[in-house]
Amino acid sequence: MSIGIGIVGCGMIANFHARAIADAEGAHLVGCADRKAEFAEAFAEKQGCRAFESLEAMLADPEIDAITVCSPSGAHLDPAVAAAEAGKHVIVEKPLEVTTERCDQIIQACEKSGVQLAVTFQSRFHESSRLMKQAVEQGRFGRVTMGDAYVKWYRSQEYYDSGAWRGTWALDGGGALMNQAIHSVDLLLWLMGDVEEISAMTATLTHERIEVEDVAVANLKFKSGALGIIEATTTSFPGSLKRIEISGDQGSAVLEEEDLKEWNFAEETAEDADIRKRMSGQTESGGGAADPSAIDHHGHTMVFSDFVAAINEKRAPLIDGHQGRRSVEVIQAVYESAKSGQRVKL
Repeated sequence: MSIGIGIVGCGMIANFHARAIADAEGAHLVGCADRKAEFAEAFAEKQGCRAFESLEAMLADPEIDAITVCSPSGAHLDPAVAAAEAGKHVIVEKPLEVTTERCDQIIQACEKSGVQLAVTFQSRFHESSRLMKQAVEQGRFGRVTMGDAYVKWYRSQEYYDSGAWRGTWALDGGGALMNQAIHSVDLLLWLMGDVEEISAMTATLTHERIEVEDVAVANLKFKSGALGIIEATTTSFPGSLKRIEISGDQGSAVLEEEDLKEWNFAEETAEDADIRKRMSGQTESGGGAADPSAIDHHGHTMVFSDFVAAINEKRAPLIDGHQGRRSVEVIQAVYESAKSGQRVKL
């Protein structure tokens, strides 16, 4: 059956969700709600859906089977829990929430009500990311020794000044790490496995009137024994595509946005040359490196397609609440280490 979806929060990212819903098989956009009625009305007119007067009104509508939460990061909890309690399935724009405690409340509410919960980490659905994951699982890297994530982006002062919630602990949950680099943190954990220990430093170096970091560096020790680095910033003009690097004693690969920039293994297969050729030049946008609106919605479409299939097949989405929580836990530990000056064990 086609799943009727409502959008909560009518800011920039909601437009990408609306396009993804339109393209996802088995889904249709019913309406939207926002704390500011004029935002909902403008969004509804643009996207050709209904503007509900409140979240409660939207949740009471029988045509709504699920909601997608696009409000500021630290305002995900209340609508997600309300939706679960109303028996609606829930998909949440990253991060799931800004603390693990708030993530757990969403997870528990959805599990108690028996509804599906998904988190939009669309980078996992890209073919290049899946090829990296497959290579790890097949042991092609040999002993994996390092896993690194680099997100050197640029955000102007005007970006932070454009919304009172931006750059606040309460609603942004953090800076370059929690808002911008979390996709790469999620991807790194998916590829490398859980983190055991973190040592980190953060700073606010070029932006004014924000509470959070615009530069962060973290050293990681994974439970596998491998080591790694996360570098994240919104101070690097003009902004570079995000990179993931995996190294082992039998292979190495570099993922830059959707492109495999390096793909080298001691034991070559017949497909490797084709992969190197085919997975070059895949990135069609700036990836958000300088402009947060300069992304494509095809990754979101795959997230919604999986979400709809999970509902109809009565299975967990590929990126469920527990998966969505992992990156928040690691980023919280980075902040804790930076604040205390001590290593943090997870």
